[in-house]
Parts: sequence; structure tokens; C-alpha cells
Amino acid sequence: MTTTLTPERFAGRTLIVTGAGSGIGRATTVRLIAEGGRVIAADVSEPRLQDLSRELATDRLVAVVGDITLADDVERVVSAAAGRVDGLANIAGIMDDFLPLAEVDDATWERVMDVNLTSMMRLTRAVLPLMITAGRGSIVNISSEAGLRGSAAGVAYTTSKHAVVGLTRSTAFYYTPKGVRVNAIAPGGVKTNIVATFRSPWATERLGPFLQVNVPPSAQADELAAAITWLLSDDASNVSGAIIPVDGGWAAV
Repeated sequence: MTTTLTPERFAGRTLIVTGAGSGIGRATTVRLIAEGGRVIAADVSEPRLQDLSRELATDRLVAVVGDITLADDVERVVSAAAGRVDGLANIAGIMDDFLPLAEVDDATWERVMDVNLTSMMRLTRAVLPLMITAGRGSIVNISSEAGLRGSAAGVAYTTSKHAVVGLTRSTAFYYTPKGVRVNAIAPGGVKTNIVATFRSPWATERLGPFLQVNVPPSAQADELAAAITWLLSDDASNVSGAIIPVDGGWAAV
């Protein structure tokens, strides 16, 4: 895959990326830095952020180690932006071991909802006043193919990603008139370090055939980063409230 960078596309802008230490978040951070942005890179893993900082070696990267399910850590991430947030990429997320409803435990349900949905809501809520005051801003949320159908994951992940669609559309409805664009992408399979294991024999039997037949080859994280950075940029100035599948055609099946 070949990507074409747009130098200085984000010059003078500050953007927050969650899940920045690996996978899609890392690829998005690298691209934003390459295109001139200042990035507040948030991740729960300090070693991953240290590796990223060494690789990029720029003062336009501000690494913040923290768990964005915690209110204090959300505040630290936003504080690192020093009063200006031009863009927010809500990328951090976890899977649910493909557990169907009759088998999902409370701990899995609550953790998936906290990471995939509630933390996204809190961080978005925290940056909106800055964007509204500035009269501009772009927010990109990560939903999933599981946010478009019921046959791509377990019940907790599927529910969380459907909810991200609702969060995106509602926020776009309220704040696009204030200059804040809000969109989501719905990835299919992506080659990242997230481990998707089957913990349910019934899920393996029921869901497995769908995933073997209908799923296109996994994408590279850079391909998702290209879509995210486009939505964050002025190139997508007339796009708000959109849920865009970036899934190799899976949504068409």
C-alpha cells in the first residue's frame, strides 16, 4: 500500500489521539506528525509511548500515559493540549472475546463499555467547549463493522460500537452548527496487536462461518490512519455526522 502525505496539512494545529501507542492510534499519530500537527498521544502503556517518542523524536509529540476510563486521566490529557484542541481521534478500544449475551459476564460488559464508549463520551465532552469557543474542530470516532451489523463480534463489543454510531450522530447534530464536525469510521479487520479470541464454543459455531466467508482481508493500520486524518482535515470540511465503512467492501456483503 502506498500513502500520499500532505505536508503541513495540520501545521499549527493540536490534535489528541487515544490508543496512540499501537495499531491504528500509532499509525494516525505518525501520520499527523508527518503532516505538521502537534499531537497529544494518550495511551495506557508507557513503554509503547516511549517507543513512539523515540521513533518520532519531535517536540510536536506530547505523550500522556493514562487510562482514559478515569476522569482524572481524561483531564490530564486535555490539560496537555494547553487550551487548544483542533482535532480529536477517539481510537482506543478493546474486544470482548466474542461472548454472546447468555454468556457475557458483568466484568467484560462493563470494561468494554467503559473503554469503547464511556471514555469516548467523557473525552469528547471535555474538548467540546474548547472547539465551540474556537468556532471549529473535528472529532473522529472509531466504530466498527460490528457497529453496522450483529454478526461481527460479541454482544458487548457490538453494542458499544452501535452506541458509538449514536454518539457520533447526536453530537454532530448538536454541534455542527457551532463549527465542530463529528464523524466515525467503521473498520473491518485490521492488523493490530489487539487479540480477538473466542471464549464461547457457541460463538465459534454460530459466528465462525460468517467471519470465514464474508470478511475481506485485514487492512493495514496505515489505511485506517489515512481515512481518519482526512476526516480530521479541512479536506473533509463538508462532512459531519457520517459513518464511513473502511472495511475493504465488507459492508456491501
